[in-house]
Amino acid sequence: MEILSQAMHNAHIFSTALCAGGTTGLSTQNRYPCPAKLNLFLYINGQRADGYHELQTLFQFLDYGDWLTVTPRNDGLIRLTPHLDGVATEQNLVYRAAKLLQQYSGCHLGADLHLDKILPIGGGVGGGSSNAATALVVLNRLWRLNLSLDTLAELGLTLGADVPIFVHGHAAFAEGVGEKLVDCEPEEKWYLVVKPNVSIATAKLFQDPALTRNTPKRPLSTLLNQEFSNDCEKVVKDHYPEVEHLLDWLLQYAPARLTGTGACIFAEFENQAAAEQVYKQLPKNINSFVARGMNRSPLHIFLG
Repeated sequence: MEILSQAMHNAHIFSTALCAGGTTGLSTQNRYPCPAKLNLFLYINGQRADGYHELQTLFQFLDYGDWLTVTPRNDGLIRLTPHLDGVATEQNLVYRAAKLLQQYSGCHLGADLHLDKILPIGGGVGGGSSNAATALVVLNRLWRLNLSLDTLAELGLTLGADVPIFVHGHAAFAEGVGEKLVDCEPEEKWYLVVKPNVSIATAKLFQDPALTRNTPKRPLSTLLNQEFSNDCEKVVKDHYPEVEHLLDWLLQYAPARLTGTGACIFAEFENQAAAEQVYKQLPKNINSFVARGMNRSPLHIFLG
């Protein structure tokens, strides 16, 4: 199966690079990981007067993702390749992150940035946010700016709510509207991640009157010892039968649920072999991959 072979090849490259011991981040050209993430659970606790939703969620990284090649320049130019269909270069989060860091720091250096896009766009696995975070963290090193991770996270928050998670680089429990983060150590399981062929508008989902908004808040110690679930899942299944169909299929083999607001769903396994066995049974035209959960970001492991 061509799709299976390609996905396994991508995962092998990711894992091999991490095991190689990383890089100092100071050479003239390097290829850096932009890992995916999963929301292992997501609970909606209420809606504030300003319309934002209070939530509790658990983020964990995966040893699978995009790659960003960074080549410093001395002329201050920021160049990004390749062009992504439907996304103007100036709106791409990688480009915006580089320009934001350049303007904030007053740095006169530039960079050539090449993004190898492997993660499904619009899948809810954090691809764009991870791309932006990698750009911020790596350019901070290559340009020798010495900004703290907290500062980079504050900059990243202006680009997207999930960017600080990737900047800090540790699995985290989030509360409030997602801004209150606490590092944590959930079990690092193996996952089969599947992207149904649909796009889900997060804003529309949160406006749906059928969305659960009254799940009681519980301490992390309690949540970690209960079966995980996602309050957005029912609404997504009601509107997107493709998601419901694939989720029902996965549930035959393992615990499975929606990540974030979707569209990706995932099943959890105790080992790689079990995950790959189910992976091989998926239809060829389904975008999917097998990856291991990681509590420390592959980017930070790679950088050492």
